[in-house]
Amino acid sequence: MKTNGKLLGATSALSVAVLAGAAQAEPLRVGALMPMTGDLQAYGESSRNGVELAIEEINAAGGVMGEPVELEVSDTQTEPQAGVDAAQRLVSVDGVSAIVGALSSGVTIPVASSVTSSEGVPQISNASTSPVMTDLDDNDFLFRTVPSDAFQGIALAEVAAEKGVDSAAVLYINNDYGEGLADAFESAFEAAGGEVVDRSGYEPGQASYRGDLSQVSDGESPLLLIGYPENGQTILRQALEGGHFTDFMFTDGMKSPQIVENLGAQYLNGSFGTAAEARDDTDAAQHFNSAYEAVYGEVPPVPYIDTAYDAAYLISLAAVSAESTEPAAIRDHLRAVNDPDGETVGPGDFAEAVELLENGTAINYQGASGPVDFDDNGDVGGTFAHWEIQNGEYVTERVFEPSL
Repeated sequence: MKTNGKLLGATSALSVAVLAGAAQAEPLRVGALMPMTGDLQAYGESSRNGVELAIEEINAAGGVMGEPVELEVSDTQTEPQAGVDAAQRLVSVDGVSAIVGALSSGVTIPVASSVTSSEGVPQISNASTSPVMTDLDDNDFLFRTVPSDAFQGIALAEVAAEKGVDSAAVLYINNDYGEGLADAFESAFEAAGGEVVDRSGYEPGQASYRGDLSQVSDGESPLLLIGYPENGQTILRQALEGGHFTDFMFTDGMKSPQIVENLGAQYLNGSFGTAAEARDDTDAAQHFNSAYEAVYGEVPPVPYIDTAYDAAYLISLAAVSAESTEPAAIRDHLRAVNDPDGETVGPGDFAEAVELLENGTAINYQGASGPVDFDDNGDVGGTFAHWEIQNGEYVTERVFEPSL
C-alpha cells in the first residue's frame, strides 16, 4: 500500500498539535494533607476550608493557564506513618503538583523526608512550626506560611512576663513541635528572669497523664501545656481533678473552642496563650474574612485557616509564573511571586496577578496571613496574637511582633 507523504506529514503535525494542546491543558492538581481525624481533627476542616476558598476564587478568576485548579484532600490522622502514606497517594496516585500541609510538625517532617523531597514535589505547611524544619535536608521542597516556634517561644515568654508570671511548669507533646517550642519558651522565659520549675514530654493516646502532671507540678506555678486538643483535654481534666494545677498557659495547638465547651469556661477563664495571627486591618485580611464568612459563616477562632488559604494562592501563582504545572517548576517560582520590587497583589486579585505575570511584570503577593516572603530555608516571619479565655470566649488582646 502506497502512503501519501503529504497526508502523513499533515497527520503527524496534527497529532503533535493535539498532544501539545493536551499537555497545555493539564490542570493544576493541589493536594491537601489535613488531619480530618486524630489529635488535630479540630483544625482539619477549617484548614481545608481555607484551601477550598482560595481555589474557588482562583477558578472564578479563570483558573491556572485556562484550566480550573483541582483539589485532592487526604487525611493524615495526625499520625506520622498515616501522613506519609497519604502524601504518597497524593503524589503517586492523584498526581498532585504541590501539597498544602501537613499541620503537625511530627507529620510534616517525615512527609518531607520520605516523600516530597525525594519525589520532588513542593510542600507548603500552613501550621507546622518546629524549628527543626528550618535546617531540614529537604532539597528546597519544604516551605511554610506560618512562623517558626523559635519566634512563638519568645512571644509567649513576653506575654507571660507582662502577666506577672515568674515561674511555670511545662508539659509538652513529645514530638518535634512540642520539644522545639518548649526549648524556645524556656530559653526566652529564663532570659527574661523567669523560672521553669520542671518540664516533661508526654506521649499522646494515654488514658492517664497523672504521673506526668505530678512530676512537673510544684503546687504553685501555672502549667504551660504545649499540645493538641484531643489529648490536651484529658490532661487538663486530670490536672484539675487531681489538684495539680488551676492556672494555665497555652500555645497555638491548644487554641480550640472544643476545649472550653468540653471542660467548662469556669475552669479556663483567665487562661492565656499565643498563636501566629495576622493583623486584621489589612485589605488582604479583610478580603479573606469577608469571603470566608460569605461561604462558610463566621471565621472560627482557630489558627491556620488564612495560612492554608495563602499556601493555595502561592502554589497557583507560582504555576502561572512558571507557565507550568511541573512540581519542580512551581518550586522554583514560589519565591518569585513574592518579589519585593514587584507590583503588590493580594487575595481576590488573581486575575490581575495573572495579567501582570503574562506581561512580564513581577508581583509581590501579600497574603491574608501577612507577608509570605520565603527566605532561603522556606521560612516566613510573622506576628503573634496574645489571646485569653474570657467568659468562655477566645479574645485577642493584641497582635504583635516578638522582640528578637
